[in-house]
Amino acid sequence: MPARLSLLVLALAQLVIALDYNIVYVALPGIGAGLGFSEHDLQWVVSAYVVTTGGFLLLGGRTADLLGRRRTFVAAALIYAGSSLVGGFAQAPGTLLAVRAVQGLGGSLLFPATLALINTIYAEGPQRNRALAVWGAAGAGGLCFGSLLGGVLVEAFGWPSVFFVNVPVAGALAWAGRALFPPDAPRTGPRRFDLTGALTGTGGLTLLVFLLVHAPEAGWSSPSVLASALLAPVLLTLFAVVETRARNPLVPTRLFRHRGLVTAMAVTAVYSATFSSLPYFLTLYFQTVRGYSAFATGLAFLVPALVVAGGTQAGERAVAAVGVRRMLAGGMTLGATGAAALGLALTRHGSYPLLLPGIVLLGLGQGAVWTGMWIAAAAGVAPEDQGVASGLASTSLQVGSAVGLAVLVALAGAAGPDPADGASPAGLRAAVFAIAAAIACGVPLTLTVRRAPTSP
Repeated sequence: MPARLSLLVLALAQLVIALDYNIVYVALPGIGAGLGFSEHDLQWVVSAYVVTTGGFLLLGGRTADLLGRRRTFVAAALIYAGSSLVGGFAQAPGTLLAVRAVQGLGGSLLFPATLALINTIYAEGPQRNRALAVWGAAGAGGLCFGSLLGGVLVEAFGWPSVFFVNVPVAGALAWAGRALFPPDAPRTGPRRFDLTGALTGTGGLTLLVFLLVHAPEAGWSSPSVLASALLAPVLLTLFAVVETRARNPLVPTRLFRHRGLVTAMAVTAVYSATFSSLPYFLTLYFQTVRGYSAFATGLAFLVPALVVAGGTQAGERAVAAVGVRRMLAGGMTLGATGAAALGLALTRHGSYPLLLPGIVLLGLGQGAVWTGMWIAAAAGVAPEDQGVASGLASTSLQVGSAVGLAVLVALAGAAGPDPADGASPAGLRAAVFAIAAAIACGVPLTLTVRRAPTSP
């Protein structure tokens, strides 16, 4: 029973992370009108969260290893609760952007701490695979219900409610985590942070994610983009040099000799560049081409979320039956097939039922790969390194998503926007077909993943 309750709390944490990413989208018009955001600056209500999370994930993962997974989980949940409370009462754009950045910091601590707790509480093999499948299903539910819940809350109580709703949930997570999770074991070694590595690594990653998020809007020749493009590789190069010489590095170089982890990071980057970019183009199709309302768009994402959740469970069973390599290859193949079918159905007057075959294949593949790639990332990693290993894999997720979306948006734009609608079905189809091709190219990569145990 304690193990089941712990899994419930860990799944709820993943649900909160996913909800917090999506719930704000529906509230953006109300936030812009209520706080006086300019049209250009309103995007940073989302981007401030993305940039901070992506930049601090490595530091968050190492924090979980050095200070304790339970302590980090509880602290991250309290950061979520406190920042959400302040966000609900925000009266100025700057305050809300600062809140979103702090929420992103909370996410960069909570995500790797949650993964590290799963990978240490549950033994490698079927027990851990089952836990990861439940955790993944909770994330899929959050991505869908974030839009639905946001629409309901904004209509009933106004935009501050999308922040206030986090306060009791995150507070309960902090209490439950402290009560249920095993105490952090005392460390016999030094608890020294690699300060130079933390500054260069976090700074470089933050600037890299900022560059990829900001450049499509500001233009690649803008001063802020050019400065980021110059500084990001410099800081990341310094980070690599520092890590090879530090006595207690932020990211131990031995992890890069762990072939299974490195391959899983590559699979994770491909996954996020492709599967994770699809909701953006589907949203454009539903709202801009087909004219769906925000609430109707949320409902349209209900089927994909349910199918992805089902795919996470099917993935866990498939790992037990055929192994993680074959399951990942099969999931990628399903996803590529589904994306190709979806691209064919994205016509100006196409009905929602025409999208369903592609959505079902795509969702099953996406859910299965989501479960499998985290199984692969954790397999064979020592318990004391699970936090930073989770941070490495989740950083690949964030950076891959930013790179993939930037490339795909440029590709869709090159097909020519429709002056009447602001989006071209041809451009959207081009992006979705490119996603299908990229997923297919990821299939051979999955065959190099380290074998994971399938039986106790």
